[in-house]
Amino acid sequence: MGPWTDRSLAVGRLYQAAKEEKTVQGRALRLLRSWLSPQQRVEFDRKGYFDVVGCDTGKRYRIRLGTSGNVNEIDEYGRLGTGWCFVPVGGLVLGDVMLAQKIALEMDEARVLSIANSFPGPIRWRRPGTPPEGRIPLGRVG
Repeated sequence: MGPWTDRSLAVGRLYQAAKEEKTVQGRALRLLRSWLSPQQRVEFDRKGYFDVVGCDTGKRYRIRLGTSGNVNEIDEYGRLGTGWCFVPVGGLVLGDVMLAQKIALEMDEARVLSIANSFPGPIRWRRPGTPPEGRIPLGRVG
């Protein structure tokens, strides 16, 4: 490709990025990112989720990209546990829903969990004879 073609592609990408920033979804994601800590922002940009700490119990929760059923507790080994489904009232877009979930868990965890629907976390299958993740089987210590 010649220099003009490369330049045309770059300009096209720039216009597309500007167009996406002006959409409701683009603005909502920009607002969400502005509320995230630097560490949360890196997690969100790289992995599509970020972790928060509940204000009442100190439990960690993972908020994944989504608008419902996208929140899970994280156990002491960093594994996903119980899932929680709660969304704000109204027709909000993805970024706004995730921001509301973050603020709710950080500011009023007990109330949120009292009205949220819970569901079992992911099933972790293991081969017979292998120890559970992160644990040493009894009798084999040493």
